[in-house]
Amino acid sequence: MKKVTILIPCHNEEQSLPITYDRIAAMAASQPQYEWEFLLVNDGSTDGTLSQMRQLRQRDTRVCYIDLSRNFGKERAMLAGFDHASGDCMVILDADLQDPPEVVPQMLQYWEKGYDDVYARRTTRGKESWLRKKLSVTYYRLLQRMSQADVLQNVGDFRLLDRRCIEALKTLREQERYTKGLFAWIGYRKCEITFERGDRVAGQSNFGLMKLLKLGVDGITSFSTAPLRISTVLGLVVSLATFFYMCYFLVKTWVLGDPVQGFPTLIVVMLFLGGVQLLSLGIIGEYLGRIFNETKHRPVYLIREKEGV
Repeated sequence: MKKVTILIPCHNEEQSLPITYDRIAAMAASQPQYEWEFLLVNDGSTDGTLSQMRQLRQRDTRVCYIDLSRNFGKERAMLAGFDHASGDCMVILDADLQDPPEVVPQMLQYWEKGYDDVYARRTTRGKESWLRKKLSVTYYRLLQRMSQADVLQNVGDFRLLDRRCIEALKTLREQERYTKGLFAWIGYRKCEITFERGDRVAGQSNFGLMKLLKLGVDGITSFSTAPLRISTVLGLVVSLATFFYMCYFLVKTWVLGDPVQGFPTLIVVMLFLGGVQLLSLGIIGEYLGRIFNETKHRPVYLIREKEGV
């Protein structure tokens, strides 16, 4: 009997976790030909999420949980799940049920046909503001053009991964992780299904604007050096423009005898050049910071408690 692991990273999901368990348990009951493992990863929750995990473990031995020592972020929490999953395949599922467990049997059908990565593309995005949807679409288009990996639009972490994909992802131990890009980077045989993204069953989203912005920067800097090239080209263009501008004033002063005027113009040029330099240093700093974090060779996560794994 093949074993399927359902990986659910959790951060402050005390209200939604019991509902999530009921849904995945009902889905698993409809697929008795598989053995099931429900792997919950507590990513430094400050509410009663860990208590709910312990209660579910007492209620159902298929439930296993890992309690991280602090909040490391969803990307690292997923790696903890990769490291401890025992299934022949694994499905990554959010605890808020925006990704419906009822889609999992369809994923399993394609897995049985030989696909290694069955990813789910959203046809709708649920209750999201117009601005957030627009920014998301723009970001993925930008990342698609800049990235060396084929990062898919409207595709999140909701997917089924074969054991060979899990083993490949376990070898990628970088600190600043962008798992959506890693899914594309490892390759393997992929297949797409579509679904309608739902709304949160309880609680509020843990991903604010700043976290989304950080994740976006991680995605670009992890899989593309395009910002560095843009900085180089921008510096070259500005240098050439400045050189020709300087020649223009020299000729105007020496040949025509016209004194140099335009103090406001001089200030604007100086501020523009200073802004370009600071922007370039900021881009270099992002990459340098990533190198600095990687050279420490610290563990990606630490575990405080685990049960069933």
